Amino acid sequence: MSSAVEEKGEALGQAAAKRLCVLKFGSSVLGREEDYPKVVEEIYRHVRDGEKVVAVVSALAGETDRLLEQARRVGGEVAPAALVARVARVGELHSAALLALALSKAGLRASTLDPHEMGLVADGSPLDSNLVSVDSEAVWSRIDVNDVVVLPGFIADHAEHGVVTLGRGGTDLSAVFFADRLDAHRVRLIKDVDGVYEEDPAKNPNALRYSYLNYTEAEHASSGLIQAKAIHAADEWDVLIEVASLGSAEATTVARFPAKKARPARPERLKVALLGCGSVGAGVLELLRGQPDLFDVGPVLVRDPSGHDEPGLFTDSLEQAVASDPDILVELVGGVDLARDAMHHALLQGAQVVTANKAAVAKHWDSLHAAAARNGGALRFSAAVGGGAPILEALRRLEGRVVSVEGVMNGTCNYLLSRLAEGWSFDEALAKAQELGFAEADPSADVDGHDAADKLSVLVREAFDVALLPKWIDKHSLRDLVPEAAAEALESGEVLKQVGSCRVRPDGSVEAEVRIVALPREHPLAQTRDEENRFLVTDVDGNVHDVFGKGAGRWPTATAVFADIMDAQRALLVREPLLGQDAEKMRA
Repeated sequence: MSSAVEEKGEALGQAAAKRLCVLKFGSSVLGREEDYPKVVEEIYRHVRDGEKVVAVVSALAGETDRLLEQARRVGGEVAPAALVARVARVGELHSAALLALALSKAGLRASTLDPHEMGLVADGSPLDSNLVSVDSEAVWSRIDVNDVVVLPGFIADHAEHGVVTLGRGGTDLSAVFFADRLDAHRVRLIKDVDGVYEEDPAKNPNALRYSYLNYTEAEHASSGLIQAKAIHAADEWDVLIEVASLGSAEATTVARFPAKKARPARPERLKVALLGCGSVGAGVLELLRGQPDLFDVGPVLVRDPSGHDEPGLFTDSLEQAVASDPDILVELVGGVDLARDAMHHALLQGAQVVTANKAAVAKHWDSLHAAAARNGGALRFSAAVGGGAPILEALRRLEGRVVSVEGVMNGTCNYLLSRLAEGWSFDEALAKAQELGFAEADPSADVDGHDAADKLSVLVREAFDVALLPKWIDKHSLRDLVPEAAAEALESGEVLKQVGSCRVRPDGSVEAEVRIVALPREHPLAQTRDEENRFLVTDVDGNVHDVFGKGAGRWPTATAVFADIMDAQRALLVREPLLGQDAEKMRA
């Protein structure tokens, strides 16, 4: 291995330590298969904020009861409890595996561990045990190489009984236990309500939510919303508990301080105008319609409304699409000038604007940001660079400390080069990429480097606050490659990649380029496959921050767009700070 690659690996190791977030998803939010995309969105917003996530899951709604009833039907009313526990465990294992699959579909690196793979041991009766130990190193070894590790709650191994469960609501206990043993010290329990209320809000809509509760008060006030054993364990181990709903910026925080009630809630559905309903737009529309309590969607701008099953929802008139003065405008029509005009108008009205349009953002950065500042609007464009790879968030966390950025940032080109290395012709590879939705009908922007240059222009703004228009960036085209080049590089132990890079010079100016380079196989960027994107960000201390994700395809990009939409929703409706951060200050 070359010294340069070794140094890159050492720097990556130094920058690898990340914050850990433990999230718990019970059957109230994982009720059915259709709920997985919403759970993925909740997890993704933490990943893009720079956190590693441990997701602890229950079985789907009704699954545990169904399994227990089946066990008793077959085994009788006096069926051995240890055998009943073996039947009951299936629901959590099934749910954990499905969530890992859903995360992978959205472009996240996800893995799952069964109890025996992480040495998870409990003590007590077969159907109501308590957790005592886990091989933390086994869990961390998975965390280190993934964005998300999904762990089944409610179940564990037992020295005598083999398999045990942790009692009704035991996934809460599992999540608290993992937060303690993995040194997260905080767990967020995702429920179907946005916290603990003084009364059941379903019975009393005017009931107030608690902002804070101590452990003793929480056991009484939660009325079973949080498992009592989990509360006792959190008190003993000093684990802070947050109780929140999907996507909420608010929560009830349970720790060692007095109770405090929140201000009355202001439930409100936000109006969302969606411009564009192609591959990504259709995915975003599906995610929006999965949250009917939060969003009132429509009209949706398309070329031909008659081609859709609900013509009343769709329009081909831009004026009609934005006539309702939406709270959130989602721009996915592509192009530059039309998109810019629509976004500019909405921003001047004080709207939150979400886009994946890197060309429009790069070309009209100044005018769009000025419009946003004028009347309290906001421009959000995380999906414009990297798709599902949260590179812009990484740069914002390193504000003022970035030295260079290099990356494989065009999923289409990466897919084409992967196929060329396998001996495909350019035309064959392009046709397949178009069939899979990774390439446009006219692929010129991708293969000629214009797409990567647009992205580099945005990266330069975020990393260095320097205006560098795409037309000023040197570009190499895939068309310049001879057909045999990719295969020849492979034979030499190298891999061809389209790499975009930018770095600050000693005089403070910035240089940037898009080129086709041969990288050693061990190089981190050489390990990207197909539609994947990967970025290496070097900071002033020499640490290299590795950002990975799928950069093309409906779901990775739609997931990133929807994460911006949810950020916009929280920005418009939030009344309190994120309580975990606030509570940590109170504990200090």
